[in-house]
Amino acid sequence: MMRQYELVERVRAYDPEVDEDRLNRAYVFTVQMHGAQKRASGDPYFSHPVEVAGLMTDLKMDQDTIITALLHDTVEDTLTTIEDIENKFGPEVARLVDGVTKLSKIEAQTEDERAAENLRKFLLAISDDIRVLLVKLADRLHNMRTLHFIKSPEKRRRIAKETMDIYAPLAERIGMYEYMREMQLLAFQQLEPEAYETITGRLKQIREKADVEIDQINQTIAWEMEQAGLKIKISGREKHPYSIWKKMQERHVAFEQLTDINAFRVITETEEDCYRALGVLHRRWQMVPGRFKDFVSTPKRNGYKSIHTTIMFAKNMRVEVQIRSKEMHRASEYGFAAHWAYKQADKPDGQAGWLRDLIEILETSQDAEDILENTRMAMYQDRIFAFTPKGALHQLPKGSTVVDFAYAVHTDLGDKTVGAKLNGRHVPLRTQLNNGDMVEILKSKAQEPQPTWLNFVTTGKARAAIRRHVRHRERDELVAIGRKLYEEIAQRLPAKIGKKALTAAVDRLKLENEEELMHRIGAGKINDRALLEALVPGFDAGDVSGDFPNQERAISIRGLTPGVGYHLGDCCHPIPGDRIVGLRLPGQPVEVHTIECDRLASGVDADWVDLSWGQGSDGASARLRVVIHNRPGTLGEIAGIFGYHKANIINLRMTARDLEFHTFEVDLEVHDLQHLMRIISALRASEAVATADRVYD
Repeated sequence: MMRQYELVERVRAYDPEVDEDRLNRAYVFTVQMHGAQKRASGDPYFSHPVEVAGLMTDLKMDQDTIITALLHDTVEDTLTTIEDIENKFGPEVARLVDGVTKLSKIEAQTEDERAAENLRKFLLAISDDIRVLLVKLADRLHNMRTLHFIKSPEKRRRIAKETMDIYAPLAERIGMYEYMREMQLLAFQQLEPEAYETITGRLKQIREKADVEIDQINQTIAWEMEQAGLKIKISGREKHPYSIWKKMQERHVAFEQLTDINAFRVITETEEDCYRALGVLHRRWQMVPGRFKDFVSTPKRNGYKSIHTTIMFAKNMRVEVQIRSKEMHRASEYGFAAHWAYKQADKPDGQAGWLRDLIEILETSQDAEDILENTRMAMYQDRIFAFTPKGALHQLPKGSTVVDFAYAVHTDLGDKTVGAKLNGRHVPLRTQLNNGDMVEILKSKAQEPQPTWLNFVTTGKARAAIRRHVRHRERDELVAIGRKLYEEIAQRLPAKIGKKALTAAVDRLKLENEEELMHRIGAGKINDRALLEALVPGFDAGDVSGDFPNQERAISIRGLTPGVGYHLGDCCHPIPGDRIVGLRLPGQPVEVHTIECDRLASGVDADWVDLSWGQGSDGASARLRVVIHNRPGTLGEIAGIFGYHKANIINLRMTARDLEFHTFEVDLEVHDLQHLMRIISALRASEAVATADRVYD
């Protein structure tokens, strides 16, 4: 464990003007507050925040960040409060500690909801100051280094999975590849222990045989660079075990089939020398097509710069080479932190572009699963680069479409997209982009996001925006249905209902407003009796006059022995007037089906009973499939048809929707077959309806 004077010396090495007294007070404070607390390893608990602070000195962070690292667990694990920290170390440190404090006390109904809420709050915190993320990543890295001391295998796996899903991608997205690689390796060791042992064992065998070969490649490339007058440093490195395993999974190949276990890194003095070194390599050795990437002219979104190429060194030996300057190399290891000047007034922008996108997703997503899916998608996917006609560059996940591009430019542009030109040529909206494409988005004020876009968009930002619009539109449609149904229900009362009674009903049902009431009626969450009771307390809904069918009315069926139980089939919804047949199964009530029902043709082992409706049978439910045009007001029109014909809607479900049509399945209470046929005829005559048919399944 790092001692107090050692920590101060490490900070003073890069910041001679550091306030040593403040650092010393923070060190002593964390030791006193954590007191006799122990970690799973048996070490004093304060050794953890001290080690996290040490990791921050490796990044040459400012003293507020070092102090935050020392204090980051005191609020959660001791009696210390944020106010105590503010009084002793100032508001800046208090704000940073508050952002880093673990979110373990959040209560949620499911693990997904808890993870989503943690992620939401954490990302909102780091969007304010990127130093919160740097301390949190160092905290997680040290915890992963000591993970093997935890006795519970389940707990180790849970922490490892969280690290692999959230923290390693976060480290990658801000360019901290050293942190990312170590976290992935330690998590991989817990999640796939057999694969880890196998790959590390094979790498050890290869290492023993390949040392001479690697030295030879190093010397040959170094000699070629020297001949060209370039001052470089070269090193051979072994591929990361997790990276090898991931490549084996993606390519479905065995370890022996991988040809790029080792890679080489050429470090130059300047950016210009990177391209000169690339020229030397490509003149001397054949380049492998498709394996060249220039992240210097077009950096990754996290600021990563390097040139990647693969050359054929010998007969069948592929050698991967990364070329970068000294400055690029430091940035590639420590990412965002490499650009942090501990005395500089202009701090880096904490809201990196990808982070701003995630914040927008978090602000618009309501479903926990959506949040986790979209954030992981945003963090994991490889990127491509596309341009606007004016030359503005946008990075997107591989597989993105022109609609994703439109939303990347601006949410309003995505919402109004009607077409696109790709490199000057009109293309469908589902067209996927390639690196270097120039995209021109065509828009219209009359356009709005289409649900079918969800079938091909890939970015979390686009999916969140489309889903938000779809939810709002569906809500508006259900409110319109609810108003129609409300008018129909209100007509059953002997006197007209006024605004005052409606407001009182909203209060009795403990709803926010009238619109919420209509939405619940349209969604079938409030039944007729509950609404009538809320409108007129004490009113007996059974006394309502009017010619309405009721499922509770008696139905008589001829052909059954008196006293024998029966039930109407849910598969075909028989109603008075249908030709019906009974199926008698041992020990069960007789099932009543229409003669067209598929269950009769399914070969079910039961006795058939010839049945018919008795006199006075009145009222049952039938199911319709109605396809309506996708335009405003059509759903309200069909609800009006049902109301006019005094057919009560008992269930309404959307089964399909696209750009032109919406398909609904509707369960109606009707008198008999003639009543139902009149409704179907009225639906087919309506301009709002494309097709209307009875459903027997």
